Formats: sequence, C-alpha cells, structure tokens
Amino acid sequence: MRIVPILTAVAVTASLYMVVIERDDLMAFARGEDAPEAEQATPATADGQQLADAAESRVGVVAVHSKARSIGNAVILRGQTQAIRQVEVRAETTSTVISDPLRKGSHVQKGDLLCELDPGTRPSMLLQAQAQLKEAKINLTAASKLSKGGYASETRLASAEAAERSAQAAVATAEREISHLTITAPFDGLLESDTAELGSLLQPGSLCSTVIQLDTIKLVGYVPEAEVNKVTLGASAGAQLSNGQEVQGKVTFLSRSADPATRTFEVEITVPNPDLSIRDGQTADIAISSAGSLAHKLPQSALTLNNQGQLGVRVVGSDSTVVFYPVKLLRDEADGVWLDGLPETADVIVVGQDFVTEGVAVAATYRETEQ
Repeated sequence: MRIVPILTAVAVTASLYMVVIERDDLMAFARGEDAPEAEQATPATADGQQLADAAESRVGVVAVHSKARSIGNAVILRGQTQAIRQVEVRAETTSTVISDPLRKGSHVQKGDLLCELDPGTRPSMLLQAQAQLKEAKINLTAASKLSKGGYASETRLASAEAAERSAQAAVATAEREISHLTITAPFDGLLESDTAELGSLLQPGSLCSTVIQLDTIKLVGYVPEAEVNKVTLGASAGAQLSNGQEVQGKVTFLSRSADPATRTFEVEITVPNPDLSIRDGQTADIAISSAGSLAHKLPQSALTLNNQGQLGVRVVGSDSTVVFYPVKLLRDEADGVWLDGLPETADVIVVGQDFVTEGVAVAATYRETEQ
C-alpha cells in the first residue's frame, strides 16, 4: 500500500477546510493580526463612521458672536416751529387812528405805542363826571350831618350815598375810556403786520396789529399713543428744520388729553432763539430722547420670518441646533439695525438662516461682528 496518495489527500482536505471554514482566521493570520483585536476594532470603526456621517449631515451656516449693548432710544416726530407768544392787539373802543403806522417786521418793546386814537369828547365827559362826583360828595356830607341832628331821614342819607357812588363809577368809566385810546405792545417782540393806518376807524374788536415773540420758540409735534409713555417733561430733544438747521431744547409740555381724531398727544419743546434765525411755522423733524435699553446691532439681512410670519432671527443654540427668537426693531441705521428680544449674548446666523428651521443641526462658521 502506498502512503503518498493518502498524505496528499489529507493535506488537500486540510487546505480546503482552512480556506472554506476558517477563512477569516486565515486572512487575519496572513495580515499578522489577532482575531480578537480585529473584532474589537470593528465597533470603533463603526462609531467613527457614524460621527463622520452625522457631521456631514449638518447644514453649514455663517454666524456672528453678538453681545447686547446699551443704546439711547428716541421718539421721532414730525412737527413745526411756533412762536412762544402771538397776540392780535385789538381796539376796545370806537375812534379813528391819529398815529403814524409802524411797519411789519419792526421790533417793539413792552409798552411801545402801536395805535393812538382820537379822544373826541372823552376828556370833557371825564370833567363832567368829576364835577358830578364833587357835587355828590357835598350832598352826602350835608345829608350825613342833618341825619345825625335828626333833621334828615335815613332815606335821604341812603339816596345821597347812592348818588356819590354812581358819580365815582362815572369817573372810573370815563378814565378807562380814555385809557383805551392808547394801544400799546403787550410784550417785547416783532410786528407780524402793519399797525392800523392813519385815519382808519377802529371799533371794539378791530385789529390794530399782530405781535409775536420769537426769542424763545416752540417746536410742536404729536406723539402716538403707543409711544407717549416714553416722553417725559424735561427730556432733551433735538430737531432738524427744513433748511437743515439743527436745534436743541427740552420738553416743556405734554398733553394729558388725546386728539379725538388722530389719537395723538401734543408735545411742546422750548428752544432758545436769541438771533431770531428760527421762524414761526417751519417744518421740523423732532427726536425726543427716552430711557436707554439693551439691544443687538446686526446686519439687516439677518432678519427672517418663521412659519407663523413673525419677524425674528435664527441663532445657534448650545447644542448646535437652530433656535428662532422673535425680535422688535428699535432703530434702523445705514450699517445695521438695532434689535430687542435676544439674550444678552447670542450666536446669530447671518448667512444661511433662510435655509434652516428651528431644531435643525448646523455646523457654524463664525466671523467678526461688524460694529
């Protein structure tokens, strides 16, 4: 019996067993690795692959580190200038003007003559009233002495007292009528119209002239009811007039009653005007300062809308997912907008915010905040 064929058959059988049945161990042996180590390495490789897949599934965005800063709020109004005083000086009696007129634009001081009226018979009427008063006093003295001696009744004494008081009233009326013949300026100011012309007949209520005071001037505007609580008496205010001039003043009046048609509240700002450069009736853009608040300054492009149509911004949360914050626009400037409604610090998405929604995982790249 030959032994070589038998050994050959055994070797072939063993080789087939190793190749077919123990193929994994044979390949590990060929690579010089132990099978248990290879089995341990397989889960680690799987976890790394899962992390890599997760990272690849995140949406890439660009964000900025934003920190809230204090800003001064302002209430913006549209208004106009108004003279601090304006009076139409009118006649209180009937007569003709005997003084030369003053031309509009003239400066006048308090007490300066504006219109002088013809006295007519008024001086004579005053003399008559004074004479009647003198006679009434004599009659009253005589009636009083007779009454004390029992020679005159109380009725006669009372009649004499009434006559004396009536004469006093007549004198006062005549004096006041004469005082109305001279019409003077009630305060320092400018004539906005010519005084009444020489020879003009003035009656009670007829206009002599209009006097305005401009050395202090008012800015008058109307505050919406939503912002009226932001305005306080004494608050600083500034304005730019229609000619480009800028002025500063303080709030001196705030209405307590709203206009029934517009639901706005009147506000007045007093502004110095020593050189009279500000005229009555000029249009003004008014800004009234109010208490400051914390806000974020961000690019206007960072604003977006959520599914409910709310205006806001999307930020990168602590777990690298998107969070939406509704915001309120406080101020719009050329290089950005000031927003309220965000935490004190926030990583605001400024590129890609319209391609992600709340809860989506993102891979953020950060850039410097534009101040």
